[in-house]
Amino acid sequence: MSLVVYAASATLVISAILLFSRPRAALRNPLTASTCAAVALSAICFFLSAPATLRTVNEATGVPNFGAPLTYSMISAYSCSLIILLIQWRGGSPDYRRRMVLRALVTYGSVIIAIVALFSLAQADTERLQDLDTYYANTPFMREMIVLYLLGHGACLVVMCVLCLRWAREVTGLLRTGLWLILAGCVLDAAGFEATKAVAVAARWAGHNLDFLSTTVAPPVVSVGALVTAAGFVLPRLLPSAVTHWRSLSDLRNLTPLWHEVQAVNTAPKPTASWWHLPQARLHLLEASIHDALLALAPHFSERVRQDSLKSALVGGASPRQAEVIAEAAMLADAARHAAVADEQPDQTPSTYRLHATAAPGASGLVELARALGQSPVVSAAREGTVGATHD
Repeated sequence: MSLVVYAASATLVISAILLFSRPRAALRNPLTASTCAAVALSAICFFLSAPATLRTVNEATGVPNFGAPLTYSMISAYSCSLIILLIQWRGGSPDYRRRMVLRALVTYGSVIIAIVALFSLAQADTERLQDLDTYYANTPFMREMIVLYLLGHGACLVVMCVLCLRWAREVTGLLRTGLWLILAGCVLDAAGFEATKAVAVAARWAGHNLDFLSTTVAPPVVSVGALVTAAGFVLPRLLPSAVTHWRSLSDLRNLTPLWHEVQAVNTAPKPTASWWHLPQARLHLLEASIHDALLALAPHFSERVRQDSLKSALVGGASPRQAEVIAEAAMLADAARHAAVADEQPDQTPSTYRLHATAAPGASGLVELARALGQSPVVSAAREGTVGATHD
């Protein structure tokens, strides 16, 4: 059991670290800060609920079962953090959000105080690491403490399910996907934790033994539920950035032929980004370097090479758009070949043609140009100087 909950805790910790990768920005954004707090508290709950952790806590404090009120208090704090996160996610005026957050803090703060007080009044001298809820189901004050934390967490799940169902009808895209994931996680939590615990405790009240529901069924199901809930909160915030960086990595790879073509130009600056820079930052630096190199090559552009290459590409079966890109790539390859000759001067009447790649938004135009440089036989001919040019 410890391995299951530790694995869930580790996964949640990684999610919290990813969300908190920029601490200053995260702390300034209430929504990001609330998300980090909720995911981190969820990880702490799993860590504390592991039998190995409970044994260590009990031994360190010298109080049998001290880990129980500690874990239940963290579960209540986690429930409070989920409510606060939904308040921040829903939005509204700052005063309204402040009032709702304060109510949540007061409510669950009172629950935590009551949990500690009830445990201090109870007689629970026998250490129970896995079946405490059912073992002490009929013990005065322990019984009330168990019911209280279950009710507090159950109320949180009900509120979250209702709000997620309502908001999912009002939003679209990733936010809606996130809400459905949160709802699915809450349903798993309610079925795999709340229901199984409640049935097992009620069975003890009725003189029966269904402890396996609490000790065997609940831990893995609630672990999956917590991970799904965390994914619902995390994905809408991390996925857009992850997709952007993935696209940047793809563009970096695709621009390699173009950079290899122009990097020999003396005036072309070399990108200074190191491997630890984010892909998007590295892509911006590479784009800037390529654009500067293209400006340096512009005096060597040959209109005749472009026109001849355009005709060759069309004859070869390329579409008009593809032929245009191939012709520009051929003109660029020819210009780079002539610019690499140190004592060769640009033509007295250079082309005034402007590459479409430099006018296209983002890296899309440059990527098209790079692909043509690496794939087209027409471009290879221009690079080898077998296409007629004004320099010859």
